[in-house]
Amino acid sequence: MPLSQLLSVAIVMPGIAFLIAAILLCVKTRKAVPESLRMRWLALTVLIVFFVLGYVLFVAIQVKQVRFPLEVVTGVVFFGGAFFVLLVISLSRTTISRVQETDRRIESINSSLVIKNRELEKEIAARLAAEERAKLRLQHLTTLHGIDMFINASFDLRVTMKLLLEQAIPQLKMDGGGILLLNTHTQILSYEADWGFQDVAIRKSKERLGQGSAGTAAFDRREIFIPDLAKAGESEFLRHEYIQGENFISYYAVPLVAKGQVKGVFEIFSRSRIEELDPEWLDFVEAFAGQAAIAIDNATLFRKLQESNMELTLAYDTTIEGWSKALELRDSETEGHTQRVTELTLKLACAMGLRDDDIDHVRRGALLHDIGKMVVPDTILMNTGPLTEAEQEIMRQHPVNAFQLLYPIQYLQPAIDIPYCHHEWWDGTGYPRGLKGVQIPLAARIFAIADTWDALLSERRYREAWSREKVIEHIRSLSGTQFDPHLVDVFLTVI
Repeated sequence: MPLSQLLSVAIVMPGIAFLIAAILLCVKTRKAVPESLRMRWLALTVLIVFFVLGYVLFVAIQVKQVRFPLEVVTGVVFFGGAFFVLLVISLSRTTISRVQETDRRIESINSSLVIKNRELEKEIAARLAAEERAKLRLQHLTTLHGIDMFINASFDLRVTMKLLLEQAIPQLKMDGGGILLLNTHTQILSYEADWGFQDVAIRKSKERLGQGSAGTAAFDRREIFIPDLAKAGESEFLRHEYIQGENFISYYAVPLVAKGQVKGVFEIFSRSRIEELDPEWLDFVEAFAGQAAIAIDNATLFRKLQESNMELTLAYDTTIEGWSKALELRDSETEGHTQRVTELTLKLACAMGLRDDDIDHVRRGALLHDIGKMVVPDTILMNTGPLTEAEQEIMRQHPVNAFQLLYPIQYLQPAIDIPYCHHEWWDGTGYPRGLKGVQIPLAARIFAIADTWDALLSERRYREAWSREKVIEHIRSLSGTQFDPHLVDVFLTVI
């Protein structure tokens, strides 16, 4: 075999191997080929098989020296090669078209995803902003609720105002503020509380109604906003001298109105410039101003109520003291007795640990202990000799008379125990009801000892005054019969 034939065979043999490998790959890949391309893929596979057969025939002709027209074989192979190229280009074109279409879809999908991502980012940003607003509202509501609870729990106006400022100003992201109260008589606004100031000079500032920022806010019942205090004229802000060194830039004031009446002004300062006020911020300021106005109104009403109660209590007590003095005027011998026995009774009541409220009732009862004698005739009350049985019966009715006089007066009902029961005895032999032991109210048991003590130490028209030692011995002798034994022991240590 010539060298050229041997070389051609050597070159063709690897080609046959490559073609067989290509056939195997075509068979394995067939299932993955789309349905629309499977016929082309099958034709491509068959054409590769045809190439293998052509290569084998070429080798056989060269090796066996088979007489066969080589030109025919070569022409057929070239034809098959051309057709193969056509199939490959056709498949490549289809693939490229599919790839381009896929790229366009991917690009379209990417564009859609970009748009959706932007929308999602906007939605997330909106949700985050809404969440921040919700958190801010929750903080505002929590602050307002805490303020409301404190307002209901405290009527100390100064303490309440201080707490209001401590809670509100940080929530408003401001640096300082204060509450000015309006004096309706002088028409002057003056500071009641402040927070966040480096100096206390602002506490000395005052503004007349209708003048300056606070005065205008109160007079016109409207908010005052000054973005730059440095540019504010004297008519807008009068108190520059009081905030020197504070470095405040922006200012806002809102009137405090409750039940249609101006109570004062809430003003706040910022050390940074504020160009525009947020609606949420304004809503919180308005809500806070409403609560502050209610707090001021409540505290004012409570103070006036306390003053009225004090005046009423003083009027009652003055009346009671007048009644007791009127009783003493009927009998000059007992002058001063009521006041002395009242003081001694209160001293013993304190030693027994009675509460302040009970002490007040004890005092009134002691002052009115003989109020029932108002209906006892002077012929009996001033009698220097022994009383008849009938006169004694009338005299013994004075505790009942006291009950009938005082019980209809609700204010004096807690003080009835002494006027009604101070003649009851520990052993039950007293009058008017014959109460025994602890059935007798404690106040009456205390007073009975003090009354006896002062009466025996005082001179009467029908006897001389007793000595202190004799009175002590007499009270000891009545321990367990007329008087409560325990109270006798306490009394003797007190005097």
